Amino acid sequence: MNQDGTRGGPVIRLEGVGRQYGKGQAAVHALRGVDLAIREGEFVAVMGPSGSGKSTCMNILGCLDTATQGTYWFSGVDVGSLTRNQRALLRRHYLGFVFQGFNLLNRTSALENVELPLIYRGDRRGERRKRAREALAAVGLSGWERHSPGELSGGQQQRVAIARAMVTEPSVLFADEPTGNLDTGRSIEIMELLVDYNRSRGITIVMVTHEREMAAFASRIVSFRDGSVVPAGPEGEVS
Repeated sequence: MNQDGTRGGPVIRLEGVGRQYGKGQAAVHALRGVDLAIREGEFVAVMGPSGSGKSTCMNILGCLDTATQGTYWFSGVDVGSLTRNQRALLRRHYLGFVFQGFNLLNRTSALENVELPLIYRGDRRGERRKRAREALAAVGLSGWERHSPGELSGGQQQRVAIARAMVTEPSVLFADEPTGNLDTGRSIEIMELLVDYNRSRGITIVMVTHEREMAAFASRIVSFRDGSVVPAGPEGEVS
C-alpha cells in the first residue's frame, strides 16, 4: 500500500493466458485467454464450479504450473521467461501457500513445521527458531510450539499452516480452500486472521473458495467459468 493509503500497481498480471493439457482430440483447455490484474495489497477471492479453471489459474500464479499461451507478469517480471530454478526462487522468497489439507508434517512440532521454509532458504538455526516463534505468536499459538499436529484442533493446524506461509514474509499469499476442512466458527476465525494480515501488513492475498460466505471477506471476487474469467458486473465486482 502506498503512503497515501491507495493500493499499489499490479503485482500480478495475466494477459491472454491459456493452459492446454494433451493434444489433438484429447486436448483439454483448462484456461482460455485469461486476462487478470491483481493490485498490490488486494484480497481477491477466486470462485467457480469444479472444472472452471480456478485451480489451474492458482497453480500458474503460484509457479506450480506454467501457461501454454499468453504472459504472466509478477512484479513486472515475465514469469514465463524464467528457468525452473528461478521460478523456485520466486516461490521461496516471494510467495506463501496455505492449503485445505494443512499439509503439516505429523511427526514434527508446530515450531518445526513453521521453520521448514526457512530451512529451505538456508537461514541459520537461531534466526529461524526466533522467526518461527514470532510467526506462531502472530496467529495466537504462543505456548503451543512443541505440540504435534495430532495434538492440535483443525483450526489450530490451519493457524500453524498460515504461520508457516507467513514466516518468510511473502509478497503474495495463495490460499486454496483454507477453510474447507473447518466448521463455521473456525472458518470465520481463519478468515479474520487473513483479513488482519492483509490490512495490517499489506500482504496481497489470492484465495480460492467455493463458499460465498468466506469470499465475502475479500475485497474483490473473481469468478471463473469454462476456463475464462466472468466479466465484471455493474458495480465492478466479478460474479
